[in-house]
Amino acid sequence: MHGLTGERILMRIHLGERDRFEGRPLYEAIVEHLLKNHCAGATVTRAIMGFGATARLHTDKVLRLSVDLPIIVECVDTEEKINEILPALDTMIGGGLVTLEKVKVLVYRGEGAPQ
Repeated sequence: MHGLTGERILMRIHLGERDRFEGRPLYEAIVEHLLKNHCAGATVTRAIMGFGATARLHTDKVLRLSVDLPIIVECVDTEEKINEILPALDTMIGGGLVTLEKVKVLVYRGEGAPQ
């Protein structure tokens, strides 16, 4: 998809490392869903600390035995594409936060593409 430059939408999904969908890590299921639906790309980031609606602190402290670190899945695509996939994501995500914001894409190209 080479026509991604210009004004697009950044979807950011905040969830927990332990969150599951059909027995698998939720972040993996989300990325596979984005890939299957031909989204431009996705990135998963593990955070070192955070809290959400439950006000339960999640941290990577060594003494904590049961780690449930915050996970962020990001995807940038057209508004139409994001709106198309949101209903399915809503059925996958039990607890978490999904945000959308407008972004300006300056460069979108694969490795080795001419500059």
